[in-house]
Amino acid sequence: MSRLSVSAWGAAIALAMLAGCSSTPKDETAGMSNEKLYSEARDEAAAGNYERAIKFYERLEGRAAGTLLSQQAQLELAYAYYRTGERAQALATLDRFIKLHPSSPALDYALYLRGLVNFNDNLGLFGSLSRQDLSERDQQAAKEAFQSFKQLVEQFPSSTYAPDAKLRMNYIVNSLAAYEVHVARYYFRRGAYLAAANRAQAAIQGYQESPAIEEALYILARSYDRLGLEQLRDDAERVLKTSFPGSPYLTQGLQAREQDKPWWQLW
Repeated sequence: MSRLSVSAWGAAIALAMLAGCSSTPKDETAGMSNEKLYSEARDEAAAGNYERAIKFYERLEGRAAGTLLSQQAQLELAYAYYRTGERAQALATLDRFIKLHPSSPALDYALYLRGLVNFNDNLGLFGSLSRQDLSERDQQAAKEAFQSFKQLVEQFPSSTYAPDAKLRMNYIVNSLAAYEVHVARYYFRRGAYLAAANRAQAAIQGYQESPAIEEALYILARSYDRLGLEQLRDDAERVLKTSFPGSPYLTQGLQAREQDKPWWQLW
């Protein structure tokens, strides 16, 4: 083979390699109708293949923009993100849907799902609770979940999702109250009595129906006692005795709290 032939052959190989590197992956959805694309997305989601379903939903949302099918794809895309643990993506998709479609008949579901994403980011109501204590976790996600559920219940009281939203709201309120008491207990045991009294008072004022209020009243009374505020101590004890007659905190103190059980098992 001549030197010229070798050079030409090398150039051909180089061009072939360059063409291969610059080629883009084949779009498997190129020939699909929007309806077929939606069907494929749903089939993948039903089979638990959420990563693949997300690709179809994302493509469909763009192709069918401005249609009801696009709205449906948006909601199902948010759910698929949620199932794959992509919380930020799920919330961003739902926020976009709620902003763009405030009169959608599916708005109640969007609000419910937004609440669910935040709720389960913290700790699920029906999940495996084990020995994890929700009251000891960061509460921002719980607060955001509560606001979504609250908006759902207020705007759509007859929604299919309203009863479950109410249950979760009740759970969240109790968790927020328990969180305040958890912090109050932490401060009290470390001798920061003013901080303990403030957190116990916050629980009492903000979550009056929560079971955690019993311990909050006890911590409040004992904190006032350590601070030498006898009148305030007596007032707190009187409320504790009136609201919870026979409370074990009055005779056992903080030992009455069963350390081996999460607070939700004490209801």
